[in-house]
Amino acid sequence: MSNRTRTRIAALTAATVIGALSLTACNDATVNDKPNAKPAVSSDNSGKAEETPSKQPSKAPEVAKVGDTITVKGSDDGSKLDVTVVKVSDNAKPGDEFTEPESGNRFYGVQFKLVNTGTVAYSDSPANGAQIADADGQQFQPTFSEIADGPSMSSDVRLKPGAKALGWIVFEVPKGVKPATVQFAMDSGFADDTAEWRLS
Repeated sequence: MSNRTRTRIAALTAATVIGALSLTACNDATVNDKPNAKPAVSSDNSGKAEETPSKQPSKAPEVAKVGDTITVKGSDDGSKLDVTVVKVSDNAKPGDEFTEPESGNRFYGVQFKLVNTGTVAYSDSPANGAQIADADGQQFQPTFSEIADGPSMSSDVRLKPGAKALGWIVFEVPKGVKPATVQFAMDSGFADDTAEWRLS
């Protein structure tokens, strides 16, 4: 093997290693807690409020809270949702007589609305991409429990572009824990783009 060939092989090997290290070091994960701006609202002569897209949208609050919408993207091109935390149920009652939280725990429900604002169909189990945390950073995953506040989010949501889904995602937390934030990401939580809302 000639010196020129050895040099070329060494250069290719080095480039491969550097490329692999670059891919490993690359981290595109983001956590977005800034809500989308809300459309401007005006009243007509009847006194009924209506959205006026032609006017300047109202300024969004600094941090997303219950009632706000955040846009998240999935891993695939054209995969995108507008996600709204509609409301929460701090001490939710079980949905039936057979479901109870473990002793010392309570159910905490978060109602989500998902709107497919992308260009491709959305298919996922949304609860897999949700989690809540308290102020100390303790994180809690969803449970497959029903609560009396309303229907749970389906575990098999399929939305064409423009379609929407509404449902509760339920967590089981200790009675002394006060949830501070809730997060949601597409692709069962594996997407790099994560939305976060303040709960308290």
